[in-house]
Amino acid sequence: MSLRWLPFLLLLALSASAQKPVPPALHPDPLGALKVYQENLAQLRQQHPNHRELPNLKFFLFGMGDRLKLIYRRGRLLNALTGNIEEQWRVKEEIIVPSEYLVQLTLTDEQVIQIHEDETGVWLLQSGKRPKLIPGTRSRVNLPRFDNNPYGPVLRVLHQEVLINVINGRPVPNFLVYFKPRYRDAALMGMVLQETKNLPLIHDWIMAIRDPFDRNKNAEADNLGQALFLVSLVSDKTHPVVQMVLDSVSQFQKGTSIIGQTDHAEHPVFQTKWLKYGLKSLGLPDVYTIPKQYDSYSSLFWLDYKNEHVAGKKIDESTSMNYPYLVWAEDHFYAEKRGLVSNLDYP
Repeated sequence: MSLRWLPFLLLLALSASAQKPVPPALHPDPLGALKVYQENLAQLRQQHPNHRELPNLKFFLFGMGDRLKLIYRRGRLLNALTGNIEEQWRVKEEIIVPSEYLVQLTLTDEQVIQIHEDETGVWLLQSGKRPKLIPGTRSRVNLPRFDNNPYGPVLRVLHQEVLINVINGRPVPNFLVYFKPRYRDAALMGMVLQETKNLPLIHDWIMAIRDPFDRNKNAEADNLGQALFLVSLVSDKTHPVVQMVLDSVSQFQKGTSIIGQTDHAEHPVFQTKWLKYGLKSLGLPDVYTIPKQYDSYSSLFWLDYKNEHVAGKKIDESTSMNYPYLVWAEDHFYAEKRGLVSNLDYP
């Protein structure tokens, strides 16, 4: 072989080495990490006194971002969408540590195995054996530890819920239930992904948006502002859907605000706030004003325009039990702590 090829071959070898994923080490103290997380949850529950008892099913989800979605439960690692058994063990003891994205299994023969998800993928780790990266899970995500936040371990688990519901590049409210994204949920997820430097996960989906409405129900007026905001995360006012949104505003316009259906009711304050927020996000002209009237959804928009609000009845306890996210949105608006926290470590 000619020596002139050696630099090229060396470059290929270095490139392959650089791309090879580095497995995490076995976690040295899962019980200690679980204790820290549970203490953090206890502090949160003290601050948020409204609690909800849920059945303890003892499971854990793996597959953040565009990875194979997996569920661990009772010694089995299952494909979450097909139910296919990917791995199974005879388990004597299990330790689930949500904040570390970790499940440790002690088998009946005393072997110890850890299932651990990190920024590279989902790993099977065992002392004395080569780490195994589960097929279909190798893709990059950013997993901050939120060390500067007093509830960092809890935020890690909440961040996982956002990332686990990105599937095939689409942000959905719950990948087990919903097949299509909803612009309202996607916009909030996009805010989180922007903060944690994970926007590339949904970049292509946003760039491909061509409809001002998500079409999960009838054309909902709040979708207009949400579509504009989503575009602002990855593009600008030249994105093809922007003009389509602007052309669609007229069908909802009433004076200098908009009014239409959102969740089968008219919510002009909420809808106009979203439109103004979307326009501002893209630096577009805004000639709209927020109606000075009561709207039960006004307090669900906590991102801006808090002073333009007509107070009224807050969300009641029975609604909170069925739709807890509504009260959490109100908590953001009013700086209160009425939102429900469950009795479980996970979810």
